[in-house]
Amino acid sequence: MKRAFDLVVAACALLLLALPMLLAAVLVWLDSGRPVLFVQQRVGRDGRLFRLLKFRSMVVDAESRGPQRTAAGDARITRVGRVLRRTSVDELPQLINVLRGDMSLVGPRPDVPAQRADYTEEQWALRCSVRPGLTGLAQARYRSRATPRQRLEADLDYVARHGLCRDLSILGLTAARLLQRSGN
Repeated sequence: MKRAFDLVVAACALLLLALPMLLAAVLVWLDSGRPVLFVQQRVGRDGRLFRLLKFRSMVVDAESRGPQRTAAGDARITRVGRVLRRTSVDELPQLINVLRGDMSLVGPRPDVPAQRADYTEEQWALRCSVRPGLTGLAQARYRSRATPRQRLEADLDYVARHGLCRDLSILGLTAARLLQRSGN
C-alpha cells in the first residue's frame, strides 16, 4: 500500500511541479552554470547505495572545499541555492528517486555512507530496514534544525511505528513547516 501511495503521489507531484522544476533548473544554470543537478551516493533500504538527486545549491566543487555538513552562512551556497534550500525546492528531484524505488515519500532522510559511524550496529540496522524518505519525522518536527540526537531519536521512532496514517500526518506536518518558512 505504501509503495503504491508513493508511486501515485510522486508521479502526480512531478506532473504538477514540472514547470517550477524547469524554472529552478534554469535559475541554477543561469546563476552558476552546469551541472544543474547534484548527484550524491546515499544509503538506502537494507544498506544499498543509490544516487540521490537534488538541484545543485552550492558551487560546483563544494565537496572538495570543505566539510560534508553544511554550516549556517556557508560560503559554498550560491545565491539561487539559498532560495532553493529555504523553500526545499532543491529536494524536488528526489521525486524521481521515489519513482525508482530508492526512496519513499516518508522515512528517515538518507545518509551518506560516512554517517554510518554515527550509529550503533543495531541503530544502523533499524534505520536501514525502511526506505529513506523525501521527508521524515525529524523534518516534520524540527525542519533542518534537529540536533543529531533529535534526528536519531525521530528516525528510530519512525522506524518503530511507521504506517500509512503516520506518513500522511508527517506529510501534513512537513507541508505546514514549509509554509511557515521556518527552515534553513
